[in-house]
Amino acid sequence: MKLAILSRAPRAYSTQRLRTAALERGHDVKVLNTLRFGIDLSEDEPDLQFRGRQLSTYDAVLPRIGASITYFGTAVVRQFEQMDVYTPNTANGISNSRDKLRATQILSRHNIGMPATFFVRNRADVKQAIQQVGGAPVVIKLLEGTQGIGVILAPEVKVAEAIIETLQSTSQNVLIQAFVKESKGRDIRALVVGDRVVAAMRRSAQGDEFRSNVHRGGTVEAVELTPEYEQTAVRAAQIMGLRVAGVDMLEGNDGPLVMEVNSSPGLQGIETATRLDVAGAIVDYIADQVDFPQVDVRQRLAVSTGYGVAELQVHAGSEMVGKALRDSGLSDRDITVLTLHRGTSVAPSPRPGKVLEAEDRLLCFGKLEEMRSMIPERPKRRRKVKKLARTAITAAENPPA
Repeated sequence: MKLAILSRAPRAYSTQRLRTAALERGHDVKVLNTLRFGIDLSEDEPDLQFRGRQLSTYDAVLPRIGASITYFGTAVVRQFEQMDVYTPNTANGISNSRDKLRATQILSRHNIGMPATFFVRNRADVKQAIQQVGGAPVVIKLLEGTQGIGVILAPEVKVAEAIIETLQSTSQNVLIQAFVKESKGRDIRALVVGDRVVAAMRRSAQGDEFRSNVHRGGTVEAVELTPEYEQTAVRAAQIMGLRVAGVDMLEGNDGPLVMEVNSSPGLQGIETATRLDVAGAIVDYIADQVDFPQVDVRQRLAVSTGYGVAELQVHAGSEMVGKALRDSGLSDRDITVLTLHRGTSVAPSPRPGKVLEAEDRLLCFGKLEEMRSMIPERPKRRRKVKKLARTAITAAENPPA
């Protein structure tokens, strides 16, 4: 396998460990500075240049994109995807995980446990938002930040309002999040590779610091995850579109609470704590998957005129409830079920004998008109057109000077 590691820090621990692991396994590996790429859009086929010359052929690319170059870095990764080069982390996955608001919106759609979170823009709405997440103390987060930077604990409502006002005055958007007291300044970092957790550690903050990041002086220890925590970590990474990710979770009273999904997790802390070859596990996974490059399903399928991807919900009153997929009539309407979502479980390529239940969600590919016809119509109320007051017409015709 010929592997490209996209990194601006070739001597960093994580980059060196990944490079060494690839060389030890007999792979050809190069560390390429992400900012030295040029995206060639002038030819018929998508292409890339590196340092002004056409890039040689690679089997796989492992992005280690820093937060400061997310836009350009994901553009480079997206071009690799268009060239059918395998990447464990897609450009969309990296972009989604970098924006804390977008990540929270995506994860909440799939019933992933998270601390109560609110997003507001107007100062008048801040107090209500704090009440919605359980009151002070409250955590304030910048939408983009790493290593604990931009995460502030506000002990009182007035302090929170002042902090948010100050940040917004500098054009910063912030999230308001519940402070999970029972976590006691600790969290869990699970390193997900593919469909499993290959290593996990517990990070503990030092002194009065509530952030447990290693870069903030936190200590680490290996931890054995329960099935619930492991499943939550894997689901969170996969939902974000990442096959290599660090998933940070708080230990809540009711189970794991996902705080963040990191697309470029550092390896030093977790390899030191667990003494496990995490870099090797990542390289082995990429080697196993290299013949199956990630594709943008919607982009590829949308080229068929009149066809597309849509999600259909099996409502309680639907005729499909209690019927097997083969008897649901979907195939007769040229509709193929790609996945079946039931609660928090997902059944990819469900078998024809799978019996449908109320509130199942079906991700389908087929004729768009047929799928639209299966969505219950919402009652529409015809709105009357009101007569415009003569004073309004006069005012519009004679605006003040």
